[in-house]
Amino acid sequence: MNREHARRLERQLAGAETYLVAWHDDVLAGHGAVQWQGCTDAEVRAAFPDCPEIYGLSVRPELRGRGIGTALIGAAEDRVRQRGLRWIGISVDVDNPDAGRLYERLGYLAKLRYRGVWSYLDAAGTKHVVDEPAIFMVKDLPS
Repeated sequence: MNREHARRLERQLAGAETYLVAWHDDVLAGHGAVQWQGCTDAEVRAAFPDCPEIYGLSVRPELRGRGIGTALIGAAEDRVRQRGLRWIGISVDVDNPDAGRLYERLGYLAKLRYRGVWSYLDAAGTKHVVDEPAIFMVKDLPS
């Protein structure tokens, strides 16, 4: 079984992130997290220090277009404002223009192209490494 939700809860309990979930009726509709130390990529973190990152944002395909992603992003922005921070970032794969357009519509600006390298465990527990071109987008949050 994929333990990603359990790992995210563990990171939240340790204070490293805030895990956000969205429900539609009784179905887990989407999830994501605010990673408080910022992007794990060193180049991005150096360019945008103290910029928490929304990551792992996902909405069930059959529920997309209903405002769930927008609501998750809004909840993330609220958490960042509550901590008194001035900006927030999100990475998007260059091969995901729909997500990029959503982030732009919500006020995020493309700031830095980089190679996004990350890993995940599949349902069988096999680790996969992903290396893809990405764009780090940033939004200023007025206090």
